[in-house]
Amino acid sequence: MAVTSASAAEADRPARVSGIDKIERRRIALAESALKTLGELGYARTSLREIANNSEFTHGVVHYYFRDKIDLISYCVRYYKTKCARRYDEVVETATSGEELVTGFLAKMTQTLVDETPMHKLWYDLRAQSMFEEQLRPDVEAIDKLLEEMIWRILGRYADLTATTPTVDAPTAYAMVDGLFEQAVVGYAANPDKTPDLLTDRLVQVLPKLTA
Repeated sequence: MAVTSASAAEADRPARVSGIDKIERRRIALAESALKTLGELGYARTSLREIANNSEFTHGVVHYYFRDKIDLISYCVRYYKTKCARRYDEVVETATSGEELVTGFLAKMTQTLVDETPMHKLWYDLRAQSMFEEQLRPDVEAIDKLLEEMIWRILGRYADLTATTPTVDAPTAYAMVDGLFEQAVVGYAANPDKTPDLLTDRLVQVLPKLTA
């Protein structure tokens, strides 16, 4: 009887979190804490010590979970951009017309431009640095692929809803949309009032031309 009770008690206990899960959870917590500092200072001006000074974690803790600055920054941007890549899924899944899809897509894109400009600046900074830092390239390439697939899902759904066919391939569609967004990120610092509307106007012109 005692054995049965012990077994039942054991079955009722929450499953133990593995050491790997604990490490990953701490790395995510560190990344979320570091993103604000990284977004404000950029790649070149940020060090592990600077991140620690602006967070609840000590320099020793940050260094324990990330071997160097590149490791931490790569992880942070990968974590953030992976979430961004799924940002438009609901719009893609629920839109019932091409116009509704474009409206929802543009609303979310301008919102992230306004609300998360520092994070996007960090991404473009990191992507530029990857031309000089070989260690950054695999992560940058992986993130670029995720974002390319995101744009292709949107364009594919738009084509379905409008009974058209994409006129460009996935890399070209991504380059065109991302290029306009990068321009908006750069322009937002100088002209925050007009840049979101300018981005919307440009995308409204471009998106219909990507299908026929």
